Parts: sequence; structure tokens; C-alpha cells
Amino acid sequence: MSQNNQVDFAALERFGAKCTTLRKEVAKIVVGQDAVIEQLLLAILAKGHALLVGVPGLAKTLMVSTLARALHLGFKRIQFTPDLMPSDITGTEVIQDDPVTRQRAFKFLQGPIFSNLVLADEINRTPPKTQAALLEAMQERKVTVGGVDHTLPSPFFVLATQNPIEQEGTYPLPEAQLDRFLFLIQVGYATDTEEDEIMRRSALDAETINTVLDGNEIEQLQKITKQILVSDTALEFARKITRATRPNTEEAASFASKWIQWGAGPRASISLVLAGRARAALHGRPHVTIEDIETVAYPVLRHRLLPSFTAQADGIAPDDLTRKILAEVRSKLKLSTNS
Repeated sequence: MSQNNQVDFAALERFGAKCTTLRKEVAKIVVGQDAVIEQLLLAILAKGHALLVGVPGLAKTLMVSTLARALHLGFKRIQFTPDLMPSDITGTEVIQDDPVTRQRAFKFLQGPIFSNLVLADEINRTPPKTQAALLEAMQERKVTVGGVDHTLPSPFFVLATQNPIEQEGTYPLPEAQLDRFLFLIQVGYATDTEEDEIMRRSALDAETINTVLDGNEIEQLQKITKQILVSDTALEFARKITRATRPNTEEAASFASKWIQWGAGPRASISLVLAGRARAALHGRPHVTIEDIETVAYPVLRHRLLPSFTAQADGIAPDDLTRKILAEVRSKLKLSTNS
């Protein structure tokens, strides 16, 4: 059994109650999208970043801003455009006169990335240089300007959005940069009942959102998440899933060479375990189950699998590949459906 510390069961119980309250607060503003909201919470608990993909008008921005209000976090929204420069995000140095000495000196003015929760709206609408500046900050959690490092606040999360249907005037994120996101979350249409509720609420004043957690509490919850136990079986399951995605290797899935052009790297294995721990904590369990790994496998692998031309011609999407990989790995390890 893999573990860092003894699980604090009392803290885990309090954590579960807080998360239940948090969902209720978000539901005051956002109708439906329960799976999306859960995945956003998992990303935050696992100290990861998430990319939300969906057509316009599905409340992606509203979800993130509402979550920030309920979490009492510093929140900044950056609208990405083709003329956005790296310094517009990270900040820049300006020359200022000292009122006492009358000497001029450089002073760093922080950009909008210096916040706890940063919404990168339409990240694929800005050139690669600006995307790279954001993604470097996401990875290093600091900004370097003029040879000086400026540490980003803690906790720090980037939730980016992307429109999947509009390609003109966009700059798609390369696979290596997509790999920096813990999750790729697909935001779908509302159900018939949900859409009816959305229309009814549009004529009402927005409800007040109560604060449920602050930055210090979130960091404590992240520590609790790290204490969640992971069995050797769950670790093996996560490892086998990732290795099965790699074509032309001994452990590749039977269909990998036909349908997968490029598989997931070791960061996917790490992400499966981190997200599995977060899901177990979110559901009040002190240990990771096979179901936890299976559930998070879809948002973890969705942007890390590159389907081949044959797969695209056959209408096979990354989620279809993940579903087949999970079934094949489960069968090889002889895991029951109740594992």
C-alpha cells in the first residue's frame, strides 16, 4: 500500500461536508454540469490545471467565476486575443522616479496571472509565444522578468477554455503544451429539463454566493488528498493503462498500432494517481479504488492520446480509445467489475 502519512479521518469527513456545501452554492448559479464541476474540483484538489472544451454559450466562464466566488479566491479573467503579448499576462517592468532620492529605478508591475484562480478564456486565440509564457508559469509557478523570479500566489490554478468548432484565426496548442493540463474537460449541452430551468432563471436576479472555503483551507485539503492511500493494485492498474496507449511496444493494447499514432507519457500515470486520490477524497474515502482510476482516465487521457488517421476515418475518438483500453487492461489483470 502506497502512502505518505496516516489518513486523518476526521479531517476527511469535514472535507466531504465542505465539498457538499460547495456544490450546493455553485448550483445556485450554474444549472446542471455536475460532472464538469466535479472534475474542476478534482483538478483543484490535485493541484492541477484544467482545459475546458465546449461550444460557446455553455457557461464555461460562469462556472469558473462562480467557483472562484464560492472558494473566496483571487480571480482574474484573461481574454486571449491575437494581439495579446506575454507581458500582458505575466507583467512588465516600468521606470519610476523615487520621490525622495529623485533616482530612477525599475519596478515590476504584476500581470493578471498573479492571482489564485486564472481563467484563460479562448487560449487557442493567442499566438504560441503568449501561450508558452502562460504555460511556463503554470509549470514553474513563477514568472521571471529582468532576471528576477517572482513567485505566483498559492494556491494557484489555471482553468483555460477552448472552442472546438472554430478554427479560423486560432493557434491550436501543441501536444507538449496540452500535456501540462491535468484534465481536458468536455462541456456538453444541457438536458431538456436543465435548459428549461436555465430559461426560467434568466428572468430572475442572481442569488448570493456564500463563501465555503478559502485559500488556506484549500491548501489543507490538498495535503489531506496526498494522504489518501493507493494500493499496489491501483498503482499497477494506472501504470498498465498508460503503457497500453503506446503503439509498437510490448504492453500496447491490441488495437494501439492501428488506432493510436502517439500514446501518453509518464505524466499521465502520475496524473491518474493524483486525480484518483482527489476523487477518493471528494467522496470521503481514505483509499483509491479501481473505479476512481477508471473515472479520471477519460479527462486525463483525452488530450494525451493522438488518434491515427485510420481512427479518425473510422470515427474513433480519444474517449473511445480510453474505453477500449480500460476494458482490455481490466481483463488482463483479471479485475472484477466491483474492484
